[in-house]
Amino acid sequence: MKTSIKTTLIKYAVAVSAGATLASGKVLAAASGVTGGISGGANAARGDGQPSDLFGNTGIFTQITNTILFIVGALSVIMLIYGGLRYIISGGDSKKVTDAKNTIMYAIIGLIIAVLSYAIINFVIRAFADQGSGGSLEV
Repeated sequence: MKTSIKTTLIKYAVAVSAGATLASGKVLAAASGVTGGISGGANAARGDGQPSDLFGNTGIFTQITNTILFIVGALSVIMLIYGGLRYIISGGDSKKVTDAKNTIMYAIIGLIIAVLSYAIINFVIRAFADQGSGGSLEV
């Protein structure tokens, strides 16, 4: 019996505190001049210079994928240089030469994958941007 009363009191306390939180949020939003519901809050939270589009040339997805693909491409070039250096200083040891050749081969494969990924991802992003399928953050 004590457990059910305690549980009921906890449920009421949570409900009251949730209601008070929601009510205070609406009061604070009204006091700060934010209007327009969810999109108004999203627009108020967006900083100066931040893109509002998800797709397109300046979209968030385009910037994120281009940055990630740049990092992958840069790592592939670094590994290509590292493999070349390993090949040069191998000294004719067949195991070291084989390891260096494998490093070079995998670096080239990584570079090819990065370039193809860039082309495919940008094609898909442009396809979404051209359709106008909710490309902006505004709700």
